[in-house]
Amino acid sequence: MNFDFSDDQKLLKEQVRKFLADKCPTKVVRRVLDGQEAYAEEVWKGLVELGVPGVGIPEAYGGLGLSPLELCVVAEEMGRAAAPVPFDTSVVLATEAIKLAGSEAQRKKWLPELAAGKAIGTLAVAEGPQPPRPRNLTTTFGGGFLNGKKVPVADGDAATFAVVLAKNALVLVDLAQKGVAKKRVETIDPARKHAELTFTDASAELLGAEGEGWSLLERLYDAAAIYFAFAQVGGAESAMWMARDYALQRQAFGRAIGSYQAIKHKLADCYVKLELARSNAYYGAMMLTDGGADLPLAAAAARIAATDAYDFASKENIQTHGGIGFTWEADTQFHYRRARVMALSLGGPMAWKDKLVTRLEQKNAA
Repeated sequence: MNFDFSDDQKLLKEQVRKFLADKCPTKVVRRVLDGQEAYAEEVWKGLVELGVPGVGIPEAYGGLGLSPLELCVVAEEMGRAAAPVPFDTSVVLATEAIKLAGSEAQRKKWLPELAAGKAIGTLAVAEGPQPPRPRNLTTTFGGGFLNGKKVPVADGDAATFAVVLAKNALVLVDLAQKGVAKKRVETIDPARKHAELTFTDASAELLGAEGEGWSLLERLYDAAAIYFAFAQVGGAESAMWMARDYALQRQAFGRAIGSYQAIKHKLADCYVKLELARSNAYYGAMMLTDGGADLPLAAAAARIAATDAYDFASKENIQTHGGIGFTWEADTQFHYRRARVMALSLGGPMAWKDKLVTRLEQKNAA
């Protein structure tokens, strides 16, 4: 069984990496972090020209019609660069939601727009600090109208439309209407802007059938967990190499700090967690591509391992840099902030550990 990527997939990965290294260096991430722009428009425009938003969209709808594996390798490079663009919200969450549950009319309307970069989508689930659950959702949909509030919504103020989880359904909402109000909110990662979306009798369309909102979201999250895992693997690897490079340069008591066991062991732990996360992500990608029965289990395992690896590597990167690593001027913060936001994007680590246990029990009972 071959778990490696093909030569074409590796070439795609290399092209995206070169583009991001050239057009999305750390100074661009810092510019968005420090400023008010919603995302790095020149980087997003370049990605659109490369065809990145259309990688997973079928050719019939204006996309490239590639497999999930191609989107996985792209996601890894986006995570490596901590790119301040709406990739995970628009290319992953919104696009996959429409592919999963959209009608033919909805697909014909939105997928070509997404592929061409003319539309940006997002997913709106949370309604505040309380983890979203079917019993505590207050956003309602009925008679073609949506009412409620969602916060925080990643790329909410830049998005053209949103896929919204209501109490009784998953719905699609065009955000360019009077019934939608946007307000930017602060999060731990200013390089990925978030917003509060308020819906007051906003026109909306069902995605899937009424009453299926939560089950559709679970299926969407399983697919997204794989793509997010690759992005987290890319980010963890970047943070690890950043720490390694600094440890080889920084001198203490006449020798590089990387020669001390205390640093060596930390970096070794980063590598072990990274390779565990990579293995789980690869297996998840195979399940996603082949439609394997183990996808729910693989998604939970990949999500947990990748979240842990990125969190650990981003923290150890700061610690390895010492006092300078905690300053605003240090680039170490980019991956730490992104790791924190991504850890909560699809539900927190404990929620995914609960899913893993439940799914293992179900498999053993079958």
